[in-house]
Amino acid sequence: MPDWTASMQQTYEYYEVDPATWEDRRKIDIVTSSSITRDVSSDTGGSASFNVSSDLGELYIRVYLITTQNRITEKFPLGTFLCQTTGDNFDGKVKDVTMDAYAPLLELKEKNPPLGYSIGQGVNILEAATNIVSKNVRAPSVGSELDGEDYTLSYPFVAELNDTWYTFISDLLASIRYSMDIDELGRIIFTPDQDANSLQPVWTYDDDNSSILQPDFDISRDLYGIPNVLEVIYTKENGSYVYSKVVNNDPDSPISTVTRGREVMHRITDPDIFGSPTQVQLDDYAKQTLRNLSTIEYTLTYTHGYCPVRVGDCVLINYERAGLTNQRAKVIRQNIKCETGCQVEETAVYTLSLWR
Repeated sequence: MPDWTASMQQTYEYYEVDPATWEDRRKIDIVTSSSITRDVSSDTGGSASFNVSSDLGELYIRVYLITTQNRITEKFPLGTFLCQTTGDNFDGKVKDVTMDAYAPLLELKEKNPPLGYSIGQGVNILEAATNIVSKNVRAPSVGSELDGEDYTLSYPFVAELNDTWYTFISDLLASIRYSMDIDELGRIIFTPDQDANSLQPVWTYDDDNSSILQPDFDISRDLYGIPNVLEVIYTKENGSYVYSKVVNNDPDSPISTVTRGREVMHRITDPDIFGSPTQVQLDDYAKQTLRNLSTIEYTLTYTHGYCPVRVGDCVLINYERAGLTNQRAKVIRQNIKCETGCQVEETAVYTLSLWR
């Protein structure tokens, strides 16, 4: 592994991937430029664009970053994408073909489960998801190898009429707080949904002399809509109801009625409570729910030289000039420009409780 904070030579290589073996089939030497986007909110897990000098048709392409440092050359995969030619341009001398590309999860969006398809009660969820992926996507799945817990269905899970395999598996995994993800080799993995505070940082970004972080740093937040008053109404079968109201009037809270000088209300008429709650139970539910709603999400956008950080990782940010010290954040998006310097524009988020 090279020292990512030190100087090195960087180049890129592109290979056609054999869908049957998922191994590199042949090197492609006609790529003139490319960029890669990894995005946790993308249905396909990410996308890419390639410019090539002749039409390649539809195929899987794997991108590698080649580093040379202290006479040691190493190879790191950046992503694997299904490419389709969208257009070309000819300036009289050179032909430039544009190819849009998507991560392998795209194949799950192209097929629908059979009508009435279901998974029975007692079936292991991760194993079921792995089996479905292996039958409907050419990319290999390593999902169920990541967790040893026995997650089983407590009820039959039935596909909706408008489900694709992607939405069906996503909903199935969501029942145990898991999501589908893609690694750099294009393999499909299942990862637990965790916030930054429950993860160990894999990298520290700082502003010392060896920093790979660029000076521009954008921090955004949105206080709009965060309530300081919560009403909860539970209606019983006989028509009677239980009512609870909780108010954040803490002067130390930046969103309280005292600090804001006004009430920002939120009302829940279908509380997620098992059975028929007592007044005490509903009061506890209302207080905890308002605490959960009293959080703000900070979005950080910055640029750095390439390092082995991927979407879903936790990073530690020590950027004193931006007012951030030992702040954990979870990476949700990366845009990698495959050019000199291999700059990565990264977006990460963290949350802060505004009332306890």
